[in-house]
Amino acid sequence: MTNSFSKKLALAAVGTVVAFTACEKSDHPGYDKSETGLYSKFYTHDEKGVIPKEGDVMQVMLAVKTDKDSVLFDSKDPKVNRQGAPYVEFPLMKSEFGGSFEEALSTMAVGDSASFMVSIDSMYKGKEIPPFLKKGSMLVYDVKLQKITTKEVVEKERQKQMEEQQIMMETRKNEEGKVLAKYLEDNKITVKPTESGLYFIEKTKGKGQHPKDGEKVMVNYTGRLLDGTVFDTNSKEEAQKANIFDERRPYEPVEFTVGGLVPGMNEALKMMSPGSKATIVLPSSLAYGERGGGPIPPYSPMVFEVEVLSIVPSK
Repeated sequence: MTNSFSKKLALAAVGTVVAFTACEKSDHPGYDKSETGLYSKFYTHDEKGVIPKEGDVMQVMLAVKTDKDSVLFDSKDPKVNRQGAPYVEFPLMKSEFGGSFEEALSTMAVGDSASFMVSIDSMYKGKEIPPFLKKGSMLVYDVKLQKITTKEVVEKERQKQMEEQQIMMETRKNEEGKVLAKYLEDNKITVKPTESGLYFIEKTKGKGQHPKDGEKVMVNYTGRLLDGTVFDTNSKEEAQKANIFDERRPYEPVEFTVGGLVPGMNEALKMMSPGSKATIVLPSSLAYGERGGGPIPPYSPMVFEVEVLSIVPSK
């Protein structure tokens, strides 16, 4: 990629046509308008730099505004950018219309910073325009391209991660029995497991009937991995100690439907009654199995402290 002419050939080869030398008169001061209707204003531009191809992953600092300067997204704002960094990463997709944001990105080289204006009407052609956008207006994208990772490198990294994940899962699967046995020994748990493999350690005996499948129960609970990591609880104190407290969540008794939980919890609740307190130890086959979930790795045995408060009367 040695000059702007070869860049134009490369862009044309991937189906992105931007006429750098034949810009129309722009009705947005400071912006050049291409034949496709894309408005561009480069602050820095490396004519000989590396430009992305379809499927390459781009790392960009990005702000999106209406043409009236209402900010819709800013990658530097941690409240809207959940990636935890001042940039976002995403693959360059095929342009769906002339003058698109994807077309704009395909004109940038690493280190470039620019502003682009994209037509709302073109973007939502044949679709309903969201109420916060106005027909006939433009979206403004302020972009700095920081890094390009080629599609080929991304695919190799993804394959490597999949292979490493498979090795990790096989290791955890093969070692689960030893890990669980050591936990039972270290914690002097001597109760015999149920036929399914559940270890049920009753702490306080309840009174009344045991709930059946489909019935609802009010419970307090804390779930831990065998290393003591708390992954879920309805106790504010436990959540705070484990540094997983979420101020948006109410910490109060929780209503569960028996039969709608992981198999080990369903089985344990049917062994309890109002007032019961128990510790239950679940092999992964009675919990989240090979998939895991959230903070729970694949093939993870777990421990629950459970208290059944009441069986919710049927309406």
